[in-house]
Amino acid sequence: MSLSELGFVVRPLRDAPDLRAVRELRAEAYGHHDPLLAQRVAQADAADLEPGCCVLMACDKVDGRLLGTLRLQRGHPRPLPLEHSVRLPEALRAHTRAELTRLAVRRGVDPMVRLMLFKAAWLHALATQVRQLVITARSPALIRLYHQLGFEEVWSADHWWPMAHVGGLPHRVLSFEIPGAERRWHDGAHPLHPLFVQTCHPDLDLLPPAVPVPARPRVPPPPPRVQLA
Repeated sequence: MSLSELGFVVRPLRDAPDLRAVRELRAEAYGHHDPLLAQRVAQADAADLEPGCCVLMACDKVDGRLLGTLRLQRGHPRPLPLEHSVRLPEALRAHTRAELTRLAVRRGVDPMVRLMLFKAAWLHALATQVRQLVITARSPALIRLYHQLGFEEVWSADHWWPMAHVGGLPHRVLSFEIPGAERRWHDGAHPLHPLFVQTCHPDLDLLPPAVPVPARPRVPPPPPRVQLA
């Protein structure tokens, strides 16, 4: 396995300033297509802090600027965001699943930012025993990218579903089976196999933020004993 360093770090969201930066980038990215949706994604979103949710951030190594973000939400115990708008087939509902949402990448950045966000999401899904990744997509360019990554249509290219969590706009639904992905990429000579499987990227820091250990209260020493004559 080869080792490759990046010009940025991909890590989970850690604190309130991170959350503000994520929401600002979402508004900027979505605002190019839909100003109303931009206002919505810029608002506080409780899902960002729910258990089972991981917000990934790609941050420049030099100045710490946020370059891209992607959210991964598990479907247990709550339903996935898209499941409030459409009922998934039984073959998907029978397994642990997660939805990739709120993809936002700053315009003009290295194309590797988006690819490494997806690689980080795939590794996170592996580590948390997610079997199926699902996404909704509306842009033809984004749909092509998901197909290149190995996502498949849940129904067909003719099925467009209005999605409440993205402003009610019609989207296609695609899925990706996590177990066996490495073998599928290998057997199909997928061009991303060397990048996703055969290359170690130490700048993908997927460990959750450390929880500070509270300091133990200082116990004062007992008073000295008084010796009686």
